[in-house]
Amino acid sequence: MKLAYLVNTYPRASHTFIRREIQALERIAVPIHRFAMRSDRDALVDAGDIAEDFRTEHVLEMGVGRLIGTALMWWVTHPAQSIGALILAWRCGARGAGGPVGTGGRLRHLIYLIEAAYIARRCRDLGISHLHAHFGTNSATVALLARSLGGPRYSFTVHGPEEFDAPLALSLRDKVEGAAFVVAISSFGRSQLCRWVAPSHWDKIKVVHCGIEPDRFPDPVPLPQGGPHLVAIGRFSAQKGFGLLVEAIAIAAPALPNLRLTLVGDGELRRQIKGLIDKYGLGPRITLTGWQDETGVRKALDSAQALILPSFAEGLPMVLMEAMANGRPVIATAIAGVPELVNRDAGWTVPAGDAMALATAIHALSQMSPERLAEMGRAARARVLERHDIDHQASALAAHFREAGA
Repeated sequence: MKLAYLVNTYPRASHTFIRREIQALERIAVPIHRFAMRSDRDALVDAGDIAEDFRTEHVLEMGVGRLIGTALMWWVTHPAQSIGALILAWRCGARGAGGPVGTGGRLRHLIYLIEAAYIARRCRDLGISHLHAHFGTNSATVALLARSLGGPRYSFTVHGPEEFDAPLALSLRDKVEGAAFVVAISSFGRSQLCRWVAPSHWDKIKVVHCGIEPDRFPDPVPLPQGGPHLVAIGRFSAQKGFGLLVEAIAIAAPALPNLRLTLVGDGELRRQIKGLIDKYGLGPRITLTGWQDETGVRKALDSAQALILPSFAEGLPMVLMEAMANGRPVIATAIAGVPELVNRDAGWTVPAGDAMALATAIHALSQMSPERLAEMGRAARARVLERHDIDHQASALAAHFREAGA
């Protein structure tokens, strides 16, 4: 079995779960060649991501001339398949035109076709018979087109929420129907994919969780006293709901003089979030740390009594798993795959978009005895270690690759 993974941007700080999955497959003797369209190396801070960057073949770094030359050679030697792939790219591009950012119109899909020809050629040269893409967005588009050009069989992992926001513009049906199999990271994700394809394709949609490495989570440090001290971790984007979290802290703060929040991450909404912190006078209570490596994230978790996840849209976030493995209870919005992991023993789930519900959960946490919070942390840890051990999940994924003839 010789596989290749394809990701649009890899490695990057928010995609360490892909690195863990690849390395877990390699531990069970499944060799993986890494393809990515581009690198995010200037933003990398984690040593593991930096090392992974050197292992990855970044397609766009080959240069425009080489990519076009490779594509022309492939098209000349595979004329019938290339015509079919061109028609497919044109049709997918028509659906993507005018869609959300990242779906792409016809011109972008012609670029994907060039990238797909390069991937098909490299897979042939390397003896790769199966290509696995992460995310059902443009990386899966390239995999679909590479297959149409006569390249390897493909599969892809759908995380959400982007794929569920624009299934038509992303030609999700074509991608699922053309794939050897498709991975959803939660049962909720599987249900969303089933909406867009005929029942005859449902069997190929598998649930394989993203995973954590239990060895990286030794016995957690005790929960700190006082507070409550909460931590939230993620990209400062609209779907993460951090603006609403600031509002919830403002609601809860008058009754909780020692309430503190650490926000780990960064992104396009940083100025907006900082403006809300200033508006509510929460500067002494909310700390913005920027992006942190795994050590920094662990330190932030160790210093908190609970993780709070106020997201408006999600798949099944890794930070939730990491916090639970670190023995921290969680407060999370009851969306997507979150309720499949977080039960009442491990924390609180609240309606999305409701600042008052978040504030109420924060107050409920503050009323818990230290012993009860510690018990919830232990329950959270046991649950995530049982359901999300990366070696177990990689074994299940490897079985799907074998069944697909990889």
